[in-house]
Amino acid sequence: MRALITGITGMVGSHLADFLLENTDWDIYGMCRWRSPLDNVEHLLDRANRKDRLYFISGDLCDMISLQNAIDGSRPDVVFHLAAQSYPTTSFTSPIQTLDTNILGTERLLEALRRCKEIDPVIHVCSSSEVFGRVPKEKLPINEECSLHPASPYAISKIGTDMVGRFHAEAYGQKVVVTRMFTHTGPRRGDIFAESTFAKQIAMIERDMIPPVVRTGNLNSLRTWSDVRDAVRAYYLLVTVNPVPGEYYNIGGTFSCTVGEMLDYLISASTHKDKIKVETEQARLRPLDADLQVPDTAKFKKHTGWEPEITFEKTMHDLLNYWRKRVKTGKVFLTR
Repeated sequence: MRALITGITGMVGSHLADFLLENTDWDIYGMCRWRSPLDNVEHLLDRANRKDRLYFISGDLCDMISLQNAIDGSRPDVVFHLAAQSYPTTSFTSPIQTLDTNILGTERLLEALRRCKEIDPVIHVCSSSEVFGRVPKEKLPINEECSLHPASPYAISKIGTDMVGRFHAEAYGQKVVVTRMFTHTGPRRGDIFAESTFAKQIAMIERDMIPPVVRTGNLNSLRTWSDVRDAVRAYYLLVTVNPVPGEYYNIGGTFSCTVGEMLDYLISASTHKDKIKVETEQARLRPLDADLQVPDTAKFKKHTGWEPEITFEKTMHDLLNYWRKRVKTGKVFLTR
């Protein structure tokens, strides 16, 4: 078996590579841009150099020829399409790039796969819970049929990603399955996301690199949290347990709290918890926010038997320790 992971250098892609290398005998082809940072896969580079079931290939969702070359070079049986412009806040300042990468990039990839006649892979298209956007309380928990009310250009782009994937399943018979993953985090989370920037700031405070103030955006948004390692296990089950072309699933955790309560927990785990103050910064607030993100995951659980296993507390401790380890190296980080 050959698996292609687009976006292998991201948080989810790197953890998925870890999972597949440990739990399957598949060959893994990781697609990334030539300029992608390799921090998240640093522990895998020796294996890639030895070509021990892991191969890195160049590809860019905005370049059709590079995608065709990546498909020709990997000939996958399974595709995990994770690559995206994945930062909602960034999408407000870079909407065109976000829409191009996520919608047209998905179309380019699926076309490249469709035109390679020698393969017929199962294709996981990763959408997002952000497609639901601003959901009224009476519609909680959010099931797959909830109306879409996107609250960012990123969310709009993920609606396009979602629809493009399902269209290719219905129109061309490709074995595309779509997921709407709710908030998931853990080690290697990008520092532009709330919980990760909080953990990074706390780690920097603990080493006296910045004043004891955690700077925040909207703390009132309600989230249901899951661990990235549970997420990649779900993605494996998605493509191996009777995948149904054209189906779409919500996936997410079971523990819900506000962003502010999550921050309180991170601070409580800090060695400087009695010194840390919290300040809201206007620049960290989105123009519009998806403030109620609580999923109904019954459909996916019934189909695959998946259940989240990692607790919120372990996820947060592992995230904080990840940043402590990085900060300890002496590198300088932006306090974004």
